[in-house]
Amino acid sequence: MKKTFKTLLAGAALALGSLSSLSAIAADPIKIGSILSVTGPAAFLGDPELKTLQLYVEDINKKGGVLGRQLQLVHYDDGSDANKANGFAKRLIDDDKVDLIVGGTTTGSTMSTVPLVEKAGVPFISLAGAVVVVEPVKKWVFKTPHTDRMAAEKVFEDMKKRGISKVALFSETSGFGQSGRKETEAVAAKYGVTLVANETYGPKDTDMSPQLTKIKNTAGVQAVFVFGLGQGPAIVTKNYKQLGITLPLYQSHGVASDEFLKLAGPAAEGVRLPSPAQLIPEKLPASDPQKPVVTAYDKAYKERYKQDVSTFGGYAYDGLMIAVDAIKRAGSTDKAKVRDAIEATKGFVGTSGKFNMSPTDHMGLDLSSFRMLEVKGGDWTISQ
Repeated sequence: MKKTFKTLLAGAALALGSLSSLSAIAADPIKIGSILSVTGPAAFLGDPELKTLQLYVEDINKKGGVLGRQLQLVHYDDGSDANKANGFAKRLIDDDKVDLIVGGTTTGSTMSTVPLVEKAGVPFISLAGAVVVVEPVKKWVFKTPHTDRMAAEKVFEDMKKRGISKVALFSETSGFGQSGRKETEAVAAKYGVTLVANETYGPKDTDMSPQLTKIKNTAGVQAVFVFGLGQGPAIVTKNYKQLGITLPLYQSHGVASDEFLKLAGPAAEGVRLPSPAQLIPEKLPASDPQKPVVTAYDKAYKERYKQDVSTFGGYAYDGLMIAVDAIKRAGSTDKAKVRDAIEATKGFVGTSGKFNMSPTDHMGLDLSSFRMLEVKGGDWTISQ
């Protein structure tokens, strides 16, 4: 009887021990919330972002997680609809009780999420491009992509070197395009640039020839700068070629992906744009501090998905890794401590550049982290 009782006690203790260790693993993951545009017009941005988050959450968990806890990715697809993003943000905060959010593929989706995270006090690392995401600074909001203002500055810096001062701006009526237009107009004079034409197109337009014809017939135009994302800029590039326009054509970082080359085809030859290093890992010098990071990401993504990487997936990589680094430095998932740790990020080398955040800068990148690329022979090259 004694033996049986002892066996029962030992069995109960073992079961309780197993249950408590299981519940520690199961009940206490670090919840990373994410709202991405995996379908809809911005899917070419959101799809690689989701794949990247899934890839690296799995990888981090295999290596033991963070602070001895597993990561759990709680993801919703907003279908490229900012209103849906707002609803999903509420769900992540109120129902899923996530520790932080990495997402917001587009500026529209991001800005519909901002008031909710600010009110709830949840750290939010956005993957959207517009400067409005971080200016003015919002306590709980950060971002990883370069801003539209920086893209305009990098383009104008290149134009200045080439003696170009009279430019036609052709921007998309999306949130990204509108913000890009505003920022381009704001910094033009600083680089001695006059915008002699200023046209727009809709994100769902399939022919931009009428606006391009107006630009072509505008006196004094020396170059054209297109500010948009998705298929629109590729259609513009094709129409540009069809109309026989031979002026230098610049695009924004909104199309810094191999997908643009596929969509635009041979018409992309000679196009210049600012881009993070992620598009050209093999072309970076060995001394470049970003080379190991972008090369490793490029290899891991291609091995897993048998697809080319994009700068957009890189934004998600940077967002997740900055979040993980901050949690480690904070020593907990206390939201205020994690927020403070993100803001204190210094010298963090990601796919988009070296991040140095501060209370007045919730992005932390400078112009040197942008590379000016040119399409030559159907491939990206670093422009000279």
